[in-house]
Amino acid sequence: MLWFRQPLISIGSIRVSPDALALFLVIVAGVVLAARMIGALVGSRLLVRTTLDRGLQCAIGRMTYYVLLVLGLLIALQTSGIEVGSVGVILGALGIGIGFGLQNIVNNFVSGLILLVERPAQIGDWIEVSGTGGRVERIGGRSTTIVTSDNITIIIPNADLVTHPIINWSHGDPLVRFRIPVGVAYDSDLEVVRHILLEVAGEHPGVLRDPPGRSSSACLGTRP
Repeated sequence: MLWFRQPLISIGSIRVSPDALALFLVIVAGVVLAARMIGALVGSRLLVRTTLDRGLQCAIGRMTYYVLLVLGLLIALQTSGIEVGSVGVILGALGIGIGFGLQNIVNNFVSGLILLVERPAQIGDWIEVSGTGGRVERIGGRSTTIVTSDNITIIIPNADLVTHPIINWSHGDPLVRFRIPVGVAYDSDLEVVRHILLEVAGEHPGVLRDPPGRSSSACLGTRP
């Protein structure tokens, strides 16, 4: 089995044998699984017991995943006997060649980090982007998932959320006032219509009791 330890890749001072490569791949697979599990545990289990809002919990869980992933990859390189400095030179050279083809992916990934840190839109927010409105369900490494009121899932690249104007209906304050036009017949009694509308709105669990609705509109709570 000496052939298994012979250099498979030889570039400058870097010597990578089949056994080192196999060990590296096994460690990387374990790191990815462990980082994903720990990130999900932190974001959805541990921080749930705190007073942090849901968006911040998910952001901390996602950042934990990225940090553990980077640290795990560095440990995998060192454990398998691959010099990190030498690999960095090769990756830098390859990055120049393929960078133009991965600009959109890198742009969306960096934009995702900006969304997690600055949080202009976070998990649970109701936002509108380019005329499309929905609730933010997930902020991933490449895209953000929102679900409309018709239960339609829309995937939006993270870069669009950073470069385009966003209307965030629940940013900083979950209380929102909606104005809903209602058409009735011309001979209808407007006072009766107003009374019925306010009575129906008042029975909804998301409608505030204080302040009460004025004119023909009602103050809605956190469920737009």
